[in-house]
Amino acid sequence: MPLHITIWNEDSLQETHENVLKVYPKGLNGALAAIFEDKSDCVVRTACLCEQDGGLPEELLADTDVLIWWGHCKHGQVPDEVVSRVQDHVLRGMGLIVLHSGHESKIFQRLMGTKCSLRWHENNDKERIFAIEPHHPILRGIPAWFELEAEEMYGERFDIPAPDQLLAIGWYESGDVFRSLCTFSRGYGKIVYFQPGHETLPSYHNEYVKKIIGNAARWAARNRELDRELHSEFAPALEEKKD
Repeated sequence: MPLHITIWNEDSLQETHENVLKVYPKGLNGALAAIFEDKSDCVVRTACLCEQDGGLPEELLADTDVLIWWGHCKHGQVPDEVVSRVQDHVLRGMGLIVLHSGHESKIFQRLMGTKCSLRWHENNDKERIFAIEPHHPILRGIPAWFELEAEEMYGERFDIPAPDQLLAIGWYESGDVFRSLCTFSRGYGKIVYFQPGHETLPSYHNEYVKKIIGNAARWAARNRELDRELHSEFAPALEEKKD
């Protein structure tokens, strides 16, 4: 079966900032969708906060194997009912990939149970990302380390629970370090946090950043066979609860 990927963001920066469009002429959703454009087994849809139901109605989430989330300055405007809807699907098996400043999104904070705060500055530091678990599927095809010429500095302490797996560490020329690639499980769902992706810097054009996101989508994707088994097992109880 094809992999159904939904890419979501708040869609505000590319509407108002020319410096974002200079780097990503098709916006961030377009740049992220391009990662999968040559993958014939992927069905990619994009959504944004300005759409009905915050871009994430029940029907779309039910048909989504993995949701990619990018947000920046409108985290508080995401309706709580949308957050609850996404959380429910993650717990039931939908994969979730949270990128860059999505660490402050309501959905990531709720799933982590913490504020997910961190240290940061916008000095466009060079970042070197070290792959510390090279045999993990998300790091397939990634070298021992690679560099981004400029990124927004995210530094420790990163207020998250201990990851199930810490896959990569970022080091900046400022001397700061950061847990830049982490995985978590909640319910039946897999969650990935990946740090690069400041909106005015070309990180999503980097071949290794793109490959990590592509690998993460396949790793985190919903197991449809397990979905059917769970539905068969729990559906009668759920219907009884409704009655």
